Amino acid sequence: MRFSEIVHQLGKPGHTLDSSLPQQPHLDPEISTIAPIETAPSGTLSYIEGGKFAKQIATTAASALILPQDAALQQAASDRAIAWIATPNPRLLFAQAIALFYQPFQPAPGVHPSAIIDPTTTLGKHISIGANVVIQAGCVLGDHVCIHPNVVLYPGVSVGDRTILHANCTLHERTQIGADCVIHSGAVIGSEGFGFVPTRDGWLKMEQSGRTVLEDGVEIGCNSAVDRPAVGETRIRRNTKIDNLVQIGHGCIIGEACAIAAQTGMAGGSSLGDRVIVGGQVGINNQVHIGNFSQIAGKSMIHADIPPNSIIMGAPAMPAAEFRRIAAAWKRLPDMQRTLRQVQKHLGL
Repeated sequence: MRFSEIVHQLGKPGHTLDSSLPQQPHLDPEISTIAPIETAPSGTLSYIEGGKFAKQIATTAASALILPQDAALQQAASDRAIAWIATPNPRLLFAQAIALFYQPFQPAPGVHPSAIIDPTTTLGKHISIGANVVIQAGCVLGDHVCIHPNVVLYPGVSVGDRTILHANCTLHERTQIGADCVIHSGAVIGSEGFGFVPTRDGWLKMEQSGRTVLEDGVEIGCNSAVDRPAVGETRIRRNTKIDNLVQIGHGCIIGEACAIAAQTGMAGGSSLGDRVIVGGQVGINNQVHIGNFSQIAGKSMIHADIPPNSIIMGAPAMPAAEFRRIAAAWKRLPDMQRTLRQVQKHLGL
């Protein structure tokens, strides 16, 4: 595909490219694939996001680049006769360019003969159901749903249009999955929350009669778990993305367009506002609320509510600016200790 054709495709409705952005029509290489700029051979399209990557333009073998709106970077590419297109968000445009060269595996519509489907199940149009899938009573599947091998749907599950369930994931009873969701391999949605009541004789199991709801466009990573509560619901709102190995406890509410990185754990009843970003290995205590548009750095421990628009890090968590001042002081502790000992010796303490 010629670079000019790629630019044309990316400029179609639904893409973010402004066709008036600068480009070099006299450079129109043949592009066969995409690659990271560090390893891109000739004939590939790559991208950089800002000036700190300027040195890579001098060494890359890529034939075309997606660049930020930076005149110096554009000139550096032109000096090496590298075709380029500029955009305010190169990473976003590169993500859209990937779709021109790669499409995920999509099995053909049909039901594998080894699948077990309860006769009370409602199936939409153009559904793909793989080998050894088990769908129990009262389930409802929308149109164009794709279910890969070994998936289990407990009774009363509903799955919205175009949702993809990857191999070996499990949806427990009464779980509701919206349209255009992706549940990756090994994920468990709607399993029993960790509900036990202490008694003199030990722990009494509290039955988990609630449900789990994933709204449209939610993605759940491999081996993550989203639990249902004793009563009420656990809800993940539209367009939220959850990484691998994440634990969402019973009764949690997660807002729209959040992003939660791997190995994060949310205790029961905790909640996130809209567009919250949570780094890896974060722990969030029960009943804690994190406000809209907040950012939580990796390995933070959240024990109290966080107001909107906060940037938080540390264990225990605190505002990022305060944490950085404390971290800088840590490095000086040995010197401060030596100074204190000298003062104490001088004073005879």
